[in-house]
Amino acid sequence: MSGAAHGRLATMTAPSPAAGRTDSTDGRDGHDGTGVRDRHDGLDLLPPPRPAYDAHTRKEIAYLLLNLPVAVFGFAYAFTVLVAGGILSLTVIGLPLLALCLLGARQLGKLERARARKLLGVRVEEPTPLPLSRGGGPVQRLWLALKDPVGWRTLLYDAIRLPWGVVTFCTVLTSLFVLWPVLPYLARFLANADRAMVRGLLSPSDELERRIAELESDRGIVVDTAAADLRRIERDLHDGAQARLVNLAMGLGLAKEKLLEDPDTAASMVAEAHGEVKLALQELRDLARGIHPAVLTDRGLDAALSSVASRCTVPVTVTVDLPARPAPAIEGIAYFTVSELLQNISKHSRARTASVDVWRADDRLLVQVRDDGRGGARLDAGSGMRGLADRLGAVDGLFVVDSPDGGPTVVTAELPWRDRQE
Repeated sequence: MSGAAHGRLATMTAPSPAAGRTDSTDGRDGHDGTGVRDRHDGLDLLPPPRPAYDAHTRKEIAYLLLNLPVAVFGFAYAFTVLVAGGILSLTVIGLPLLALCLLGARQLGKLERARARKLLGVRVEEPTPLPLSRGGGPVQRLWLALKDPVGWRTLLYDAIRLPWGVVTFCTVLTSLFVLWPVLPYLARFLANADRAMVRGLLSPSDELERRIAELESDRGIVVDTAAADLRRIERDLHDGAQARLVNLAMGLGLAKEKLLEDPDTAASMVAEAHGEVKLALQELRDLARGIHPAVLTDRGLDAALSSVASRCTVPVTVTVDLPARPAPAIEGIAYFTVSELLQNISKHSRARTASVDVWRADDRLLVQVRDDGRGGARLDAGSGMRGLADRLGAVDGLFVVDSPDGGPTVVTAELPWRDRQE
């Protein structure tokens, strides 16, 4: 499997509680790059000895002096968003405008984290982006943005910063002329309070919040996909088998009327109707195969993928190495993923050969489809790749496309392994 696909399985190692010290943010033995011990609460009243006005102290003073103009802008933004959003929420543009402003608040938080990182040495991880591009309707994306905890915490941060900005600006400015000898210690105390606020309000949402947002987005994708599938089935029935059966009924009715007066014509019409019945049955079989093929239910992925590979216009080698059959839902997603990819190979790849490999690795089911075609496949190229990625993402799967121009194309799908309940 490609390195991109394995990246999602990486885990972050947490420090042992027994270590007796907190993490370093820049690798300097528990210090945050300012000479301050990076304690959990972000406060340290008595810093270790260091030159009174070294580079770190000057950066802290600069940060504190910038607090006022930054806080004024942030407060004005937060106040405008809350007031305007509250008033306009009664109109059709209110909620979309509020959602847009919350996305803007995320960007303000990003700038504040960058300022704290540059001047205070505070390294706070960037929050996970909202999954707005993973599908779902506009209403769902709007609701997801309105519930964004990162945006709301940033607005809270901006709202409470104005009085603090006034205090720090005036204190430091006055101390520059009055309390020069103790200013480094005073700046350290005030800067540590800023560090605590940045960590407390501008740090990423916890994993649970991110996971809830992803699951809500995935639920919308599943609902939309199911609705689209139902519309496709209805359209195929209406335009295909249903239309043929209507024509068949009319033809048999005419044949019945001519049965006594013109038996030869009636026999010809019955023969034609017999051909229509065969076509209608074939269309119904194709439709049933598109919903869930019987061979997949009866014989599993190996037989089902071999069957779909036999209909591909490119010679396909299928290798399935599974110790057991996965859950029907996972099996079905794997089947339809391969089916869609083989259709793309037939229509777009200009390949000479292709291969399908399916295997299990730990608690994941992996599917890899290769072809030696012209390459250039993209998730946003309109070939159905985006829909496949969304469908796999809805079940905590992964979809990776490696398709340089000129080929070859390697598509890797990763699904969670769930045991089949017999």
